[in-house]
Amino acid sequence: MMKRAKCLIIFGTRPEAIKLAPVIFEMKRRLERFKVRTIITAQHREMLDQILRYFEIHPDIDLNVMREDQSLAGLTSNMLQELDRVIRSERPDLVIVQGDTTTTFTASLAAFYNHVPVAHIEAGMRTFDKYQPFPEEINRNLTTTLASIHFAPTENNRQNLLANGVPTDAVHVTGNTVIDALFWSLDKNRRCGVRSPFHFPPGQKVILVTAHRRESFGQPLKDICLALRDLVQARENLEIVFPVHLNPNVRKVVHPELGNLPRVHLIDPQSYQIFVEMMSNSFLILTDSGGIQEEAPSLGKPVLVMRELTERSEGLEAGTVKLVGTQRHKIVEEVSKLLTDRIYYEVMTRAHNPYGDGKTSSRIVKHCCDFLGVRNKR
Repeated sequence: MMKRAKCLIIFGTRPEAIKLAPVIFEMKRRLERFKVRTIITAQHREMLDQILRYFEIHPDIDLNVMREDQSLAGLTSNMLQELDRVIRSERPDLVIVQGDTTTTFTASLAAFYNHVPVAHIEAGMRTFDKYQPFPEEINRNLTTTLASIHFAPTENNRQNLLANGVPTDAVHVTGNTVIDALFWSLDKNRRCGVRSPFHFPPGQKVILVTAHRRESFGQPLKDICLALRDLVQARENLEIVFPVHLNPNVRKVVHPELGNLPRVHLIDPQSYQIFVEMMSNSFLILTDSGGIQEEAPSLGKPVLVMRELTERSEGLEAGTVKLVGTQRHKIVEEVSKLLTDRIYYEVMTRAHNPYGDGKTSSRIVKHCCDFLGVRNKR
């Protein structure tokens, strides 16, 4: 009987868990070929736990590395030591990471130190500015250098990897697993009757807002809040729903600026299934998130990205997203245009989603089978 390949799937944040859940499901459907071990760093403790419960993922090892007000250097060094210990103990055939977090980079480095190949999901995204987003742009560049097999969501991402000197046969264009997770969640919500907790009077338009990037801490985040204040005060038919990230650097700005405004609903981060319904019921989405830029077009929702740069250029080219930065007047101007110009709005809602068809995880697992030399049999 052929020896099973042992794969460690390592992650630590809510977005990583969402995007890796379909891959975990797909690998566990092939247990005759894979021994799958899930390792979490708990870089996002509470928000990660929500996702684990929803997808019914039970980590094999929980490192729980976060400490209150921990510096990025402290987090990185702590995580690297813990992951090195785990990889030396587990002796896997492959380490699988996703995206651009500190967990992604440190897991890749620990694997490299132990001569274990790394598979990088969502590889090849670039803004070409090492400080935007910070520290994610450097994390993904370093992970590219360390990885042996690269799963690029789009052809643009593939070209970025080739320009970095990655061998052609090490890069596979697969789509993005977030679309797999979205379709899975929509189906589950329909079957279970999950609905958004917000029900507004007819005619009210809902803007869903998320903001958590490190580069937005301080004045940029305050400017975002002031723009939201301007919008809701100018329009009686507007409702703003803002799940506020648990990071104190976000909460200490958002709550004082927006906490007492009518029709501004500041809530805690929601479970993924509820957030999917909130996206579905919104008129448009204002965000600095990466994953939402990929998910919302499948729901027909325009996305205004509150960043100066995005690594997801395909959305810009397709017309599903638009960069608005963090300047107060620019956010107000672009939101107002979508609220008042029906044709402009409809063009964004009907644009093709370039990020996938819901079958990305099966492609990734097939390529892992090929890389590890195990038969791709269900």
